[in-house]
Amino acid sequence: MKSVRILQNLSAVISSHTSINIPATTLFLHLRTKSTCLPARAICSFTQRTNENSSYPAAIQRGKTKRQTGCLRLRALKPFSFSTSAMAKSKFEYVRQFETQDPCLPNTWIVIRLDGRNFHRFSTDHGFTKPNDERALHLMTRAAETVMNDFRDIVISYGQSDEFSFVLKKSTMLYSRRASKLMTHIVSQFSSSYVFHWAQHFPDQPLQYPPGFDGRVILYPSNKNLRDYLSWRQADCHINNLYNTCFWALVQQGGMTNTQAEERIRHTFSADKNEILFSEFGINYNNEPEMYKKGTVLVWKKVEETVTRTCRTAEDPVERPREVTKLRKKVVPLHTDIIGDVFWEEHPDILEEECF
Repeated sequence: MKSVRILQNLSAVISSHTSINIPATTLFLHLRTKSTCLPARAICSFTQRTNENSSYPAAIQRGKTKRQTGCLRLRALKPFSFSTSAMAKSKFEYVRQFETQDPCLPNTWIVIRLDGRNFHRFSTDHGFTKPNDERALHLMTRAAETVMNDFRDIVISYGQSDEFSFVLKKSTMLYSRRASKLMTHIVSQFSSSYVFHWAQHFPDQPLQYPPGFDGRVILYPSNKNLRDYLSWRQADCHINNLYNTCFWALVQQGGMTNTQAEERIRHTFSADKNEILFSEFGINYNNEPEMYKKGTVLVWKKVEETVTRTCRTAEDPVERPREVTKLRKKVVPLHTDIIGDVFWEEHPDILEEECF
């Protein structure tokens, strides 16, 4: 009943544009327990009693009001309703319960692999050279380098054709190891970088429409599993490149249609394709660029970098521009075999997380 009387008094204030005093504790408790809307804006200030045991709320002022001990001074100004945004936020916040939590298993290598979406059509529409377009491969590498520079927990990347795989270290806590966050951030960063650097690699070929990339997350618990995965992708690169090199030689130099060339090499083995290339077109597959045959490996390396800085030395205390050499960790592209042990023996830091 006391709350009802308070609201009635407030309504009277608003209607008559007068002022009243209301015990502050009463109204404060009411507003704390009720969602109250008033048809007019009220300027109010809470004041505390002077004794130490007072539980009155601290002074909250909007506009100029008269301070009265233990009371609330109200003046009606213009139509206004008390904000219920905090209440509304609590009311609707339950929808977060429907979000799926997808943390990756701890102590596992996280691999994000992305692939070009409809890149067969995309490469045709943009005049990619067959079977390999060096510009397109360098553009993929450039986009992947951007991703690695933005996500320092990536220890190695491997790419070929229209795909790239990014390996995050086992102990990474990036985005709380949420698979969806990791995948979407890396794929979106790669896609935007691909578009951003397009003109540098295709200066005479405008981008006709935006490319798309899909992504997936794979977890590998052991170093052997991870190495086998990367070996699988490099073996796939070799198989596909040998097939495409033979196929396009038959079409471009042999005068066959796509269907005829496909039929010619349908049931052939690697040795048969090598024989066709060498005997009919004088192409030694072993002499093809390593980037085409083995793909691109991106690793971190410490390189010496010379920069100009304004500083002083022990011999010369005057500040002046000087060349300084320092070590910097940089992403370096390699076109090498990663199936054998040699690469891993030369780069032991990749599997030793303490180095990162």
